[in-house]
Amino acid sequence: MDNNQPKAQNQIQLELKPEVAKGSYSNLAIISHSRSEFIIDFATTLPGLVKPEIGSRIIMTPEHAKRLMNALFDNISKYEAQFGVIDLGGGKGPQPGGTFNLADFGPLGGGSKS
Repeated sequence: MDNNQPKAQNQIQLELKPEVAKGSYSNLAIISHSRSEFIIDFATTLPGLVKPEIGSRIIMTPEHAKRLMNALFDNISKYEAQFGVIDLGGGKGPQPGGTFNLADFGPLGGGSKS
């Protein structure tokens, strides 16, 4: 390492293990919260599946959840500046903003398999 280069302040060294690096697909996020935590379940729902399968659960403090929200907003703004506005559809179903309440759809996977 060149000692003449300034070292970044608060630089974090991260390790990315191969099994994590491959990632996992999610097209559904279910978010709930208590006074002290936000819980985000990342799930995948596909045609032919009886119910969505949760692949990951992230639990974080309200402060970190808000930091995540701000980071996502910043990154989405940069993405849209480069590639154009992300279309959320606009058809029937989700409320404005692309969100919906699972309670509006009844119990998930509560019926019998057919």
